[in-house]
Amino acid sequence: MKRIVVAIIGITILTLSSCQKQIETADYQVVPLPKEISLTDKKPFILDKNTVIECQKDLQKEADFLADYIEDIYGFRPRIMDAENDMNNVIYLALEPNDFANDEAYQIVVNERVIKITSRNNHGIFYGIQTLRKSFPVDNNVTKIAFPAGVINDWPRFAYRGMHLDVSRHFFPIDSIKVYIDAMVMHNLNKFHLHITDDQGWRIEIKKYPKLTEIGAWRSGTLIGKTMAYDTIRHGGCYTQEELRDLVKYAEDRHITIIPEIDLPGHMLAALASYPELGCTGGPYEVWKRWGVSEDVICAGNEHAMQFLEDVLLEVMDIFPSEYIHIGGDEVPRDRWKECPKCQAKIKELGIKADDKHSAEDYLQSYVMSRMEQFVENHGRHIIGWDEMLDGELAPNATVMSWRGSSGGVKAAKMHHNVIMTPNDYLYFDYYQTLDTDNEPFSIGGYNPVKKVYSYEPIPDGLDEDEHKYILGPQANIWTEYTSEFNVLLYRLLPRIGALAEVQWCNPEQKDYEDWVQREYRLTKLYKLYGWRYATHIFDIDVRITPNVKEGFIEVVMSKLVDGKIVYSIDNQNDIEYKEPLRITENCHLEGYVLRPDGSQGRVFRTDFDFSKASMKPIVLMEQPHKNYTFNGADVLIDGLRGSTNYRSGRWLGWYGKNADVIIDLQEVTEVSTVKFNLNINMKDWIFNARSVKVLVSDDGDDFEEVFAQDFDLLSADYTGSLYPVEITFSPVNTRYIEIVITPFDCPECHSGYGYPAWIFVDEIGVY
Repeated sequence: MKRIVVAIIGITILTLSSCQKQIETADYQVVPLPKEISLTDKKPFILDKNTVIECQKDLQKEADFLADYIEDIYGFRPRIMDAENDMNNVIYLALEPNDFANDEAYQIVVNERVIKITSRNNHGIFYGIQTLRKSFPVDNNVTKIAFPAGVINDWPRFAYRGMHLDVSRHFFPIDSIKVYIDAMVMHNLNKFHLHITDDQGWRIEIKKYPKLTEIGAWRSGTLIGKTMAYDTIRHGGCYTQEELRDLVKYAEDRHITIIPEIDLPGHMLAALASYPELGCTGGPYEVWKRWGVSEDVICAGNEHAMQFLEDVLLEVMDIFPSEYIHIGGDEVPRDRWKECPKCQAKIKELGIKADDKHSAEDYLQSYVMSRMEQFVENHGRHIIGWDEMLDGELAPNATVMSWRGSSGGVKAAKMHHNVIMTPNDYLYFDYYQTLDTDNEPFSIGGYNPVKKVYSYEPIPDGLDEDEHKYILGPQANIWTEYTSEFNVLLYRLLPRIGALAEVQWCNPEQKDYEDWVQREYRLTKLYKLYGWRYATHIFDIDVRITPNVKEGFIEVVMSKLVDGKIVYSIDNQNDIEYKEPLRITENCHLEGYVLRPDGSQGRVFRTDFDFSKASMKPIVLMEQPHKNYTFNGADVLIDGLRGSTNYRSGRWLGWYGKNADVIIDLQEVTEVSTVKFNLNINMKDWIFNARSVKVLVSDDGDDFEEVFAQDFDLLSADYTGSLYPVEITFSPVNTRYIEIVITPFDCPECHSGYGYPAWIFVDEIGVY
């Protein structure tokens, strides 16, 4: 097959009479974009109520799906017949031994009499059907659809196209997971990574160990937001083996393989709560109510614990026929193993020695992972593990899932191990999609917009051409610490999965973000048809705000990628059509949105500009922020823009174990009596309020006099806010230079970070 993108030769133009207004034209520009679309000016195929689906006997299931899709959209269901010679008004599905690129490649040929979908495998037929389905105009008033004549040739770039779901932190019923699979189907994904056990809940029935679901599937409460307080609501649930077998079949029918994950030897508190004898200390343990990494892990020196893991994997493999079984291996503290007599005896028995790269306990984890790999291999399967498996000796046939960036994937590929790329900075969908976090579902944090997902390249730098073959493909992950409702889960997934689909399916030279947005916008009509909630940010107004500190104004540039006009207002006055960039020089409230041709209004962008005597003035940082939270430097603090609840948004500066100490040059002697700023509070992430604040003034910038000093109490553990405003007043004083010193706390005894400094995040220092 010739692997190039063929230019469109011609597009059929239909001249419709008044009695033919129920005809609409299909559009093959779908998501993901096919490799080759070659159209002609010949007569189109017309799909209507008389259209018949013909197929070979082995393709009956695929034909049923096609009929279902047509019925979903248009309300009529074509008859399905065995393949015949009479090809007139027929959609024909056939397996043919042509020179297809792989088992998932397909060809669609369209002429006046027939739409013919061929492949050498059912997988390819199914993806051809998905392309046809997404080309349908979604309008239930349509009775006839014209399909332009031509040929489509298509195949995926990567054989592994994955999506992950964590059901341990929050439980989702089987019917919801089936909808999740349906969304994967629509976007041509084929691997579903089901994270089914963790510290916060054991979700799979294991018949040999019934307490895993009697006890381990339930927790007595959950961390409230990002505080150190807990609710008392019992949460949990589990899946029977029969339910999971049904789910496996549901996915297989849709050409998706479920890869189960039993996370070991860490993230095992739910198992330890059920069977305390499996841990190093013997407990007592409880199913964890918080997030993060627990020091309590499976006892690697306990033979009964190793037998337990093998027994669990045996029942898991009986349910899931997947070639791969994911066994985790991530975030395993060694603290308990260092103190455990059984683990230390196992280290001695195995002759394990520390070296200049790894501790003996690191190699003890390698022993556990290698033993489990051998067990899985002996049953005809292979393991996948997180990239922490590289911290020691990598099991011989392990596939590495690279989540801590791309470096683990590079290292594993150079060792000639298969790799699945799932870097958190590009492919974690539990991160925020927008910086407007105040108007978003509460999230774990981070910032991973759709455009960034679309920009991802799965073949990392640092590999030679021969090593590329070890990159099986990319996968995106959704962890559910802060996702308890299924409609929020879909909102995190859509439309980012559309961007992921093109990363997985398309060649790099095919990708065009703005073009994809147009195609994805059409696809949202199918989302609406099925009642799937999706994020609309990329279809709404895009606002770029750039402070010009030198000239003392803020530039606002508004843009859009879909049809319509941009409308804005300042301080809720009359709407104005946007024509050119705005210059903001004083306090105001700005709103803007896209007004679409049908009269509908896109999501409203809102922001406040907050100017003070310090705004756009020279500023010096006496202590530098942490390297991960410097963003645009000191100007972040005096640019007139207040940060949202997301401390990673770029509008905050963060100091770790250091004072936030800044000096602002007001450029002339000015009367001041008030200083205001916001702190960002996230106790879970070791971010607290200020221990003390001092204000000093100077006429020359060298000799400073203190005019204010105050100590503060540590916020209580149940403080639920994210933004903590601080306002300081003092007797009016005339000064040119003003210094503000904000001192952080250390983490308190009740906190997981006890013994370490706390963070402090500051934004927009106002002087009045």
